[in-house]
Amino acid sequence: MLVTAYLAFVVLLFLCAALELAARKLTPQAGSASVVNPAFRRFQTVFLQAYLLALWSDWLQGPYLYKLYRHYSFLESQIAILYVCGLASCVLFAPVSGWLPLLLGRRRTCLLFCLSYSACCLTKLSRDYFVLIVGRVLGGLSTSLLSTTFESWYLHRHVDVRDFPKEWIPGTFAKAATWNHGLAVGAGLVANMLAEWLRLGPVAPFLLAVPCLACCAWLVLTQWAREEADGGAEGDERPPIPGASAPAQSRLSAKARFYRSCHDGLRCLLSDRRVLLLGGVQALFESVLYIFVFLWTPVLDPHRAPLGIVFSCLMAASMAGSLLYRLATSTRYRLQPGHLLCLAVLLAFFSFFMLTFSTLPAQPRPHDSFLAFLLLELACGLYFPAVSFLQSRVVPEEKRAGVLAWFRLPLHLLACLGLLALHGEVSGSGEGEGGSGTRHMFAGCAAMMFAALMSVVSLFTLSRHDSDLRLEADGF
Repeated sequence: MLVTAYLAFVVLLFLCAALELAARKLTPQAGSASVVNPAFRRFQTVFLQAYLLALWSDWLQGPYLYKLYRHYSFLESQIAILYVCGLASCVLFAPVSGWLPLLLGRRRTCLLFCLSYSACCLTKLSRDYFVLIVGRVLGGLSTSLLSTTFESWYLHRHVDVRDFPKEWIPGTFAKAATWNHGLAVGAGLVANMLAEWLRLGPVAPFLLAVPCLACCAWLVLTQWAREEADGGAEGDERPPIPGASAPAQSRLSAKARFYRSCHDGLRCLLSDRRVLLLGGVQALFESVLYIFVFLWTPVLDPHRAPLGIVFSCLMAASMAGSLLYRLATSTRYRLQPGHLLCLAVLLAFFSFFMLTFSTLPAQPRPHDSFLAFLLLELACGLYFPAVSFLQSRVVPEEKRAGVLAWFRLPLHLLACLGLLALHGEVSGSGEGEGGSGTRHMFAGCAAMMFAALMSVVSLFTLSRHDSDLRLEADGF
């Protein structure tokens, strides 16, 4: 596995480089007009420096989380409960992450993210199970804030304060996505260097994330504050509420906006079958990914796989998938996002089908499992831009935040139920570690992915003549 992982990493890097060169020739760069505007470039740089540091800190914690818990001699069933606590906290804190920026302000909420994620990383120094559970809860809060707060600050400043053209927004997030893939690949290499090459142990990447988060907080405190001073006040003023104090006005306004967003999102979800089917696809596909995040380490680690390099390979495969999406939707090939979404779900189903046979307790085949994991990450690279495009066409922009909040609820609940089922099977069987629970879980994931495939087919059947779901009105 050691040689296989390093060889796969080199091959995937060359593949990504070739795909990137081809994609740049065939696809125009988003937001190219904004490059000549020095004020916008400065504003974009201020945002990306802090945001990419936050993403880097998050990726550093990916390769060795399960390995750290095993290093502390916890059983697989106990580790499953730790993962469930993290997912459950994501469910509980998802509403909080929606209205906290309205209550505290966007910049202060970003600082709260840095503080909570640093505390989460520091809990990894403890071997106490309760302290680790607290760390997982803090990690759930931090993940929820990372997915909403930074983008909220940028969009507010870009549109409401700076009044830059909205057409420039995709250019910023396209640049962030490109850097994000590279950071994920690099995080695996750095984590592997710290944990295995330098023999500092699996806790080392978590400790490295703390100073990175401190740097992120410093940028938010200094550069973001300077940007707000130069470009205008943050603009969180709210209309006064009669008879209420200023803090009460802030709380009531934030809660009112949040509850109205959730109410409008639920009405949109129930009134449009296309939105409901797309939400079903997202809940099934992404909940399975959370289960995969838990299972890939125990499948490969017993065969002496370098976990950091394997993580980099997985992220490089995801990058290759996103580059293939750019090529496939270019003017030369003109494939539609809906077809690529179907391909992504089909690839993911095939990956889990492979895993049900490659993880037999009596005859494990780690090389086949590794290949299946790479195919799954390739499918993820195709899936996320495709589903993002369809969401932008199906869900109205003013209701998107509320609809996506409802999408995430079954997503996390399904992942929690899957991990709890694995916990029950492992702890209740006599096979112990390395039994058939992992194989059964992969079979369940394959079944869920098949259900997602049926939802995609139903969405196609319902919308086969809908030009809104195509890149070009006349189709191909």
